[in-house]
Amino acid sequence: MSRPTSDVQAFEAPATDADLDDLRARLAAARLPEAETVCRAAPGPHRWEQGVPLADIVDVVNYWRTGYDWRSFEARLDQIGQFRTTIDDLGIHFLHRRSARADATPLILTHGWPGSIAEFIDVVDELADPKDTDAPAFHVVVPSLPGFGYSDRPATTGWGTEKIAAAWVELMGRLGYRKFAAHGGDWGGNITTVLGGRFPAHILGIHTTFAEGPPGLTTDGLTAVERQWAEETRDFWRHRAAYAKQQATRPQTIGYSLVDSPVGLLAWILDKFAEWTDTEDSPFETISRDRVLDDVTLYWLTRTGASAARLYYESHNSLDPELRVDLPSAITMYPRDIEKCPRAWAQERYRQIVRWRSPEIGGHFPSLEVPEYFVKDLQEGLATVLAANR
Repeated sequence: MSRPTSDVQAFEAPATDADLDDLRARLAAARLPEAETVCRAAPGPHRWEQGVPLADIVDVVNYWRTGYDWRSFEARLDQIGQFRTTIDDLGIHFLHRRSARADATPLILTHGWPGSIAEFIDVVDELADPKDTDAPAFHVVVPSLPGFGYSDRPATTGWGTEKIAAAWVELMGRLGYRKFAAHGGDWGGNITTVLGGRFPAHILGIHTTFAEGPPGLTTDGLTAVERQWAEETRDFWRHRAAYAKQQATRPQTIGYSLVDSPVGLLAWILDKFAEWTDTEDSPFETISRDRVLDDVTLYWLTRTGASAARLYYESHNSLDPELRVDLPSAITMYPRDIEKCPRAWAQERYRQIVRWRSPEIGGHFPSLEVPEYFVKDLQEGLATVLAANR
């Protein structure tokens, strides 16, 4: 293991009282539209046909203004350990939790959009020092994507998934981890795939909840369930992906609302937590309001609504169709995720799938929705990956 470098600095970034007072004042002065014209008052997904219902926004905004405690989230980040380093002239923020176990494996966890490092704060401790001594342990690194959270906002184009993956290799090297395992979902899954395909000398193997086969594959030979997955994914991109098209083509335009209006930012993000989770009506059936607000408030205080949206401009549909991952890979497809790849398609890109799971519950944010299952699946998946790598 190479030695850590002095380029890594400890980091703290408490919000000022003025920042929090300004947020509350903006929430109190919010101008809201009239209620949606959907004639279904009973709980259920149809309530959300036009987006976040007014009653839900009013409830969350009131809690955000009067009950939510940002300071507890700040304290949790400090407890895990926050750091920054500069790579290619861009400051990168990350959490770093070293395990007490001598046999621990370095692991990088990469979030996506509209997520953040908040996705992983409840699972870091168990991954680093598991209660089950037979479970693998990890030195856990959780970076904030460029333009997200406390990482710098890129001032020029070029910070797409390929460059981010290269930056992660540099980051882990600076921490003394020449070889490491990688996990991610959403954009984090895309970046994890790039890590496995482009940097096999540094990657021990990958675990991902996002798998994307090469283009042009047919449904011939797929099971009935897999055909349904393919149809659901096509339906998502045809009818429910306006947010992605907006952020991929005009991120600056939506960015003004995301940086200037906390209610606008909340609605833009809460809509995805509602639609992409394994719930019948509200995302708060499985994820606490505090965790969702941790995520949204992090975007708000760091003014990263626009810069985070630009990741779509940089990398939407950019995964190299020729990229292949020959390293051991563990893949989990959660039933309510927005993209589910049939195994036969995944095998065309991930050439050594050593573990494949399709659980009965969970959606796009499994570390928040089903954290106990997520940790166990990640532990077992990476244990299989590491065993295959020996």
